[in-house]
Amino acid sequence: MAQTLDFWRTVMQSKPGSQEETPFGPDALVYKVAGKMFGLIGLGDRLTMNLKCDPQDALILREAFPAVTPGYHMNKQHWNTVDLTAGLDPDLISEWIDDSYQLVVRSLPKKQQAQLLSPTQPETRDE
Repeated sequence: MAQTLDFWRTVMQSKPGSQEETPFGPDALVYKVAGKMFGLIGLGDRLTMNLKCDPQDALILREAFPAVTPGYHMNKQHWNTVDLTAGLDPDLISEWIDDSYQLVVRSLPKKQQAQLLSPTQPETRDE
């Protein structure tokens, strides 16, 4: 089964400039790029992930997937919580991670963006 903690940690840490921190204690792995959070893996009763999301997309995803809910302990307009134990396609969740990462990177100064998204990095899709 691909949806293990180690699998998702590897995915999150593979993003250029990604750093894993535990500012909220050992039950929440926080992922940041340039000091800004783009994801959180919750290690509570269920394995969950909080991801930043465009507000309109956040609503659409919540309607389409019962395993996607408003961000737990987050700004519910901009964050979704994904139940990683619900059997969602890992490729779909990986796309959502990419989207979350890109939202944060696009908010950085152009020089930092260029450093993180060098020409050797795959192109990202714009929506």
